[in-house]
Amino acid sequence: MANFSGFSKLSRIQKVEYIVKHSDLNNSQALQLEEYCPSEIDQKQIFSDMIENYIGNFPLPQGVVTNMLINGEFHIVPFVTEESSVVAAASKAAKYWAARGGFMAKVDATVKKGQVHFIWKGKREKILTLFPDIRKQLFLETHEITEKMRNRGGGITEILLVDKSHELPEYYQLDVSFDTADAMGANFINTCLEKLASALKNFNELNSENDQVEIIMSILSNYTPDSRVSCWVECPVELLNGWNKGSTDKSFAQKFKQAVDIANLDISRAVTHNKGIFNGVDAVLLATGNDWRATAAAAHAFASRDGKYKGLTSISLADNKFRYELEMPLAIGTVGGITKIHPMVRNNLAILKNPDAKKLMTIVAASGLANNFAAIASLITTGIQDGHMRMHLPNIFSQLNISSTEREAVLNYFSGRAISHAAVEDFIRNMRSKL
Repeated sequence: MANFSGFSKLSRIQKVEYIVKHSDLNNSQALQLEEYCPSEIDQKQIFSDMIENYIGNFPLPQGVVTNMLINGEFHIVPFVTEESSVVAAASKAAKYWAARGGFMAKVDATVKKGQVHFIWKGKREKILTLFPDIRKQLFLETHEITEKMRNRGGGITEILLVDKSHELPEYYQLDVSFDTADAMGANFINTCLEKLASALKNFNELNSENDQVEIIMSILSNYTPDSRVSCWVECPVELLNGWNKGSTDKSFAQKFKQAVDIANLDISRAVTHNKGIFNGVDAVLLATGNDWRATAAAAHAFASRDGKYKGLTSISLADNKFRYELEMPLAIGTVGGITKIHPMVRNNLAILKNPDAKKLMTIVAASGLANNFAAIASLITTGIQDGHMRMHLPNIFSQLNISSTEREAVLNYFSGRAISHAAVEDFIRNMRSKL
């Protein structure tokens, strides 16, 4: 296939025809792209505007978690995920903790950051002396841009000069703090930063024949340790029963603590531990149109903030009380982005009773803690694979094109037996060979 220009100018149908001609996608498969495209032209245009070279939609299943009691209020939480056991695990944990007081959560801060990275070729003392005046001017230069955000209670809250010249010659930063109210605010932050960079470059006292400001780049930071949420569950140790049979409350609590301690000691376990948190976090972020990639990047950096990658949770068994807590950075929004244009995002925010950004932060954190708690509780009792594979059975049924009669036979046979794809396949093969 030769290098081709002009692909983006083709219609959606022409793009698909081109792909069929130059790839292994066949016409039958191409028709499936049509099945997942909305029939309404205006809806199709909405999705097309979200991405370059739009050819169709990639559907993911959506479910809901009920019984999610957070700060005394019950929520129905939409989850978008392809992993079959995630909703079941979160639902089980939500119901378990609803009977023990539910999840408690608080937003510790909502400060987001951006930076203007620049080179200053003058004397360090000069820019430090001039900066108080520069700072005042920078606030004035962005006054018009920030007006609407300030009317909603947000805006630029601080501008600092950071001297990094000891790490990279002549390198400095403007470190800018933002409150973006109920918006994630990426576009707002980047617009402000570019205006600040332009104003800095044009500040006369910094630019002369001998002294110059050279802008490298202006960009928000996805590391948001000052936009942070905490979520926890707690109850007397003697109430830690009923998760799975065969485990006493005290042995459950002790093994649970050991599992969490291991996640803070061993990086191999810590990564999987945190992935369990993101089973819930990502599912809600996807459902509400938020940036799960930025959240993951920030959380993993936060998990390494002490110089060693650790689990994002902590545990205490003091005074015979079990307390399990998640703390993580979370910069998300309920306005802006695709929240008003994606039909399912609008629906999902309505399911959540249209929360503001702070409430959504608590819901996301509780969802992550629920999935993580369920995973550890299963690991230290029955093991995780049996339950996971039972939830995965419908996928196996679809792959093997199993009939309703065969499904019932499989469910009966594997009740109390270990499940694997190979074992189910062998059972069906033997069953069919006897017909």
